[in-house]
Amino acid sequence: MKDETLEVARGSGNVFRDLGHKNADAEQFKAILAAEIIKALDREHLTVRAAHDRTGIAAADFSRIRNADLGRFTVDRLMSILNRLGSRVEVKVRVRRADTGGHKAAGAIREPGIVLR
Repeated sequence: MKDETLEVARGSGNVFRDLGHKNADAEQFKAILAAEIIKALDREHLTVRAAHDRTGIAAADFSRIRNADLGRFTVDRLMSILNRLGSRVEVKVRVRRADTGGHKAAGAIREPGIVLR
């Protein structure tokens, strides 16, 4: 076991792209936004019920976000939730040609940067 050589593969920085997901960039962006929502809830020590009372967003939606069940959410909905929690979202998008070396990605890759205020 000690003599076994492990192969190391460098990721692209987007796990969804590495797994071959069709909408990897959007999924990565949604995951980043969801993580920021969870940080805001934790920072304010808000339960899903308290978050509902503060924002009017269904407690079930906050539960879905906490469980990373993001299929029902759009990027703009997640940004709206962050806004209702008192954060401002600033998005910077950089578009560059896709590196198709070993990845199934095609077209432009968008790398979102998020600034919360």
